[in-house]
Amino acid sequence: MKKWYDEEYEFTVEVTGFLRGDHTENYCRNGEEIGDKYTCTYGCPVNQDGCGICSKTMMMLYPLMEAVRSGGDLMNLGGDGKYTKEIVCPDGCVIFRLTATPLGNENFHKGAFWKDPDAG
Repeated sequence: MKKWYDEEYEFTVEVTGFLRGDHTENYCRNGEEIGDKYTCTYGCPVNQDGCGICSKTMMMLYPLMEAVRSGGDLMNLGGDGKYTKEIVCPDGCVIFRLTATPLGNENFHKGAFWKDPDAG
């Protein structure tokens, strides 16, 4: 992999709680624990051990991340701040908190990074 674009946002996804009891054994296949943190810029979030977030949860996170990347405000989608929102995994087990941090880099589309520099 050769990352060539400095992304506009960094995302953190933290496990903040459970909807059923105080552990995830026998209902969360990913084995989430309160305090687990995942980070990413554009790729899928991974934790400090290099393990990826649940693929079902990623389906919910991606549209929220794209909303932020597009200049949106997560409060318009039920968040508690422009860059923060809690979500519950699709299985109804784990509560996550998504936080976006602006990195100060130019937007991918507005900066025309997608254009072929050799096309002239």
